[in-house]
Amino acid sequence: MTNTVSPNGGKMRAAKAFGFSLDEIRVVEDDAPVAGPGQILVKVKAATLNYRDLAVLTGTYIPGLPLPLVPASDACGEVVATGEGVSRFKVGDRVTPIYTQGWHDGRPTPEQRAKRTIGAPLGGVLQDFVVVPAEDAVHAPSNLTDAEAACLPIAALTAWSALSAGPMKAGDTVLLQGTGGVSLFALQFAKMSGARVVILSSSDEKLERAKALGADVGINYKTTPEWSMAVKAATDGRGADLIVETIGSSLPESLSCVSFGGTVAVVGFVAGYETKLNVRQLIGPMVRLQGIAVGSRRGFEDMNRAIELANIKPVIDSFYPLEDVAEAFKYMKKGSHFGKIAVNL
Repeated sequence: MTNTVSPNGGKMRAAKAFGFSLDEIRVVEDDAPVAGPGQILVKVKAATLNYRDLAVLTGTYIPGLPLPLVPASDACGEVVATGEGVSRFKVGDRVTPIYTQGWHDGRPTPEQRAKRTIGAPLGGVLQDFVVVPAEDAVHAPSNLTDAEAACLPIAALTAWSALSAGPMKAGDTVLLQGTGGVSLFALQFAKMSGARVVILSSSDEKLERAKALGADVGINYKTTPEWSMAVKAATDGRGADLIVETIGSSLPESLSCVSFGGTVAVVGFVAGYETKLNVRQLIGPMVRLQGIAVGSRRGFEDMNRAIELANIKPVIDSFYPLEDVAEAFKYMKKGSHFGKIAVNL
């Protein structure tokens, strides 16, 4: 297999899962795609992994996916060919495909959310070339490297959308759970907007690193299992105005420390899909529980302008070559990373 491939045809490398197991991922030679009318051919320079990708590879998140499948949804690359009628991009532009293809503004359609997401059920980005409609990609921020821009499509945009759901304003307190990609982006965006940030982690070392990025309060949820009380104490009893819920099963604890009229933006399920709720936690304090499904192309472009203006740099934990992508997923599964895990192509 060779690393040198020709655009719009020829051969390329592709990481494919031949079974619902991390040990079933192999890098194989495949036919390179061709850009059709309205499409762009992108030479993938870097990709990053999300917890969703790991869930897809277990076979439980979207049951019945046909195999083999190319995993992962987030990438940055260079346009190397354009199809007929494309004016949005030119050859040489650096782009990032949007996660929900076709969602340009407003709310997505059920069909877009169910069938038009990259990395499942659409093919993923862990291959040398991908083809996407020109309307379903955005220019990469000029201040970011390829790997940094590859962090944006899910993690950054989810954080951006979650903070917008509040909506968060200067002086608010934001509670973040863990130190994965979404939480660290939310930390950076919240501080950019003048908010106070409380962050949870099971590692004191990670809490110190989060404070170096601007977090105001760090709480170790292992040594403080009833962390909602610690959040209330850190906010003089008021609670957090906005909570970015990435754990899922911790919703009851989050509802115990959200402020009156506050918002819990539910973005993830790293600890499971189900939990029990006390409805009075919603009714009495007039809490808003908002599901977040990443974001639209317009939101992506708004966010990229803010990233350039504030010179925000994504936090990348580690880099892996494409051939070691199975090891990258195993590392993610351990949960010891701080920030994003990147794959260099």
